[in-house]
Amino acid sequence: MLSLALRTLRARWTAFAGAFTALALGVALLTVMGLALASSLDVPARGPERFAAAPVVVRAGDTLRVETPYGDRTMTPAHPRALPAATVAKLRRLGAVVVDRSYRVRAEGGPGELTGHPWSTAAFAPYELAAGRAPRADDEVVVSGDWARPGERVRTDRGTVRVVGAVAGRGFEHAVFHTDARAAALSPPVRQLVVDADPAAVREAVRDVAGVRVLTGGDRRYADAGPERDRAALTAVNALFGTAGGVSAFVSVFVVASTFALAVDRRRREFGLLRAAGATPGQVGRMVCGEALLVGVLGSAAGCALGGYAAPRLTAWVVDVELAPGWFTVGDAAWPYHAAFWTGLLVALCGAVAASWRAGRTSPLRALREASADGRAMTPGRWLWGGGLLLTAVVTLAAALLGDPGDLLHRKTYVSRPMLLIGAAALLAPLVVRPLTHLLTWLPARLPGAVGTLTRENAAARVRRTAAVAAPVLVTVALTGSLLGATATLGRAGAAETRELTTAAFVVTAGGDGAFGPRTLERLRAVPSARVSASAPSAVYVLEEGGALVRSEARAAEPGALAATARLPLAAGGLGGLDDDSIVVNEEWERHTVGQRVRVWLGDGTGRTLRIAAVMTTGTGNNGVYVTPANAPGARVDRVDVALAGGADPRAVAAGLERAVRPVGGRVLTGDQWRAATAPGSERTTRYGFLLVLGIALLYAAIALVNTVVMATADRVREFAALRLAGATRWQVLRLVGAEALAVVAVGAVLGVAVAALDLAGMWAALTLQSAPAPLALPWRALAAVTAVCAVLATASAVASAAVVLRRPVPGPAAAPE
Repeated sequence: MLSLALRTLRARWTAFAGAFTALALGVALLTVMGLALASSLDVPARGPERFAAAPVVVRAGDTLRVETPYGDRTMTPAHPRALPAATVAKLRRLGAVVVDRSYRVRAEGGPGELTGHPWSTAAFAPYELAAGRAPRADDEVVVSGDWARPGERVRTDRGTVRVVGAVAGRGFEHAVFHTDARAAALSPPVRQLVVDADPAAVREAVRDVAGVRVLTGGDRRYADAGPERDRAALTAVNALFGTAGGVSAFVSVFVVASTFALAVDRRRREFGLLRAAGATPGQVGRMVCGEALLVGVLGSAAGCALGGYAAPRLTAWVVDVELAPGWFTVGDAAWPYHAAFWTGLLVALCGAVAASWRAGRTSPLRALREASADGRAMTPGRWLWGGGLLLTAVVTLAAALLGDPGDLLHRKTYVSRPMLLIGAAALLAPLVVRPLTHLLTWLPARLPGAVGTLTRENAAARVRRTAAVAAPVLVTVALTGSLLGATATLGRAGAAETRELTTAAFVVTAGGDGAFGPRTLERLRAVPSARVSASAPSAVYVLEEGGALVRSEARAAEPGALAATARLPLAAGGLGGLDDDSIVVNEEWERHTVGQRVRVWLGDGTGRTLRIAAVMTTGTGNNGVYVTPANAPGARVDRVDVALAGGADPRAVAAGLERAVRPVGGRVLTGDQWRAATAPGSERTTRYGFLLVLGIALLYAAIALVNTVVMATADRVREFAALRLAGATRWQVLRLVGAEALAVVAVGAVLGVAVAALDLAGMWAALTLQSAPAPLALPWRALAAVTAVCAVLATASAVASAAVVLRRPVPGPAAAPE
């Protein structure tokens, strides 16, 4: 049968071109995502950068370690502790000590990420002056690179400075060097330093200080910002490509399987003739498997080659749009090629075998009869798999709503859940194709002429063909509605939470390193008629059941001032009970009963046992916890909420706030402006992330739609010949084909919207149970746009392929080719 399969491929290569194209593009998509994901698994090896020429670097402890019965649990604290003053003094007795400091700087016309340092640390990179001199006054700086020249004055969030020198850039940062005294004023904590002394003596001097590390040789790279920055960037890139890869893999497998099934299904007349000529079901199945094997191997190989070519270009794009760090490139991992190749081949074989199994067991007469009009559209396999996926979706949704509704609000969950419903809808679609087609074509069928009636009857008679062509539309519309609708619904819920939470008339945010100093806070508190609530970001760590160390984002604020500018969504207790011995938690915590005491670790790693003063509802999961400033050591105020005293003039208060923060570059926003600025999805990187996750999959689905339409239309030679012999003109046939394509797109779009609505209904139920109800946000504009694109693509490809078929002369009925 393999030789027969080869001859069939040679004789009917155009019939297999669609399956080959879908498979090659699907495997290419899997390869690209696999290579990108593999490249995000390991941080690149780096040597020391800023401290390549430093003798010994001493770094304060930056690891929170908690002992549990299951082993130690570690995390990086939000506010690592500074080196004790006594330790610094002891090190000064061993040799020369240079204190290192790092802080953010924003400058007009400067790079997006500027980092400030004391000038005395420049020699450890080493940075060498290329022009000018070292800074001597507080308003003098040396810059790296050529974005500013000596003699220029530059406005920064640290005040206006004069550039007195320049050093060549080193590639790993954009640096601004202040005098040591000015750097100490801008960043007081001492978290690491360089000491010129014997390493053994240094280790002996810090032996009794918990967590302090002495770094020499290659270990000096841990004193750079690079390792932590790389780990954080790698985590984000891994999550991004993991999500994009999951969506792309689902779409690829779905399209490839349905395309191969359609390619086999459209050959039912051929299989009927083979059965009539004496071929057994096993022989038919082996022939189809041989064809699928050959096409699968060639298509998968071509897809791997195409994916290897495209992957570097995708990673270059994500670096350009700042979704990934500059060092991110495609590695040389081999497993993505193997995974993509064998997945493509396996899916191709499964899709072909599933369709050929039914064809091989159908009697010859029935196969010939069903080649013109579908008989039973729902096969046992469709009932089994479609019903199983639907049941799985319902059961898992019910289990989540009854057990942990918050899990449905996590990105991995709301990205993966629609796939169950899409798969179920595609497999069970033949059940609703006929009634849905009759409903959608009710009006066209009653218009003058035969096009409307033929459109309805053709689409309803060939249920499997209609379902196969509608499948890419279903995927496109359902994914668009589910993913964009989920983020929009969560955004609405979050915005509603923020509106309820923040009652301040103004919100003042810090510039520069994102923190207000004591003098700025004094000026803000001195503004007449302003009731000021300063808060600082921090974190609290708690051991949950099973020994997991969980981090909760926290805000530190004075309870009285907080009550004047915020309305916390409290389920129990009140802000009046919050003091230095207590904490406000949310219902996600394992222990969340008012009055209970809970063991926590603060942002600097200090262990405390605090009383639960109040409990907030879970909401969308962003409520966090609240503590007093005493329980947020190291936290710096980054936001000031301002309420107005009775009868205050908002414009006068706003002007006073502007004057108070002007010296440090702070921003004064109204409450509405601040809520709009912090709305989910407003960031540029978020928009590009959705483009990566959704855009690539939708592009492939659109290509698959064109491919499927061309395959289905090219199979209708006999049908078009019969229409021409019945008196239809060429243009009437083309109009009929275009109308059928629009009807099929409408069927797929309706099914896709139904899937998206059902999926979002589950999220709505979860939000309601989490005390954060929000109306469903179906993205109607996006749905209309993708449906219109699908309609244009389907109509154009169907009409174009039909026009090619109609160029042939009209044969007699018996001579009409297959």
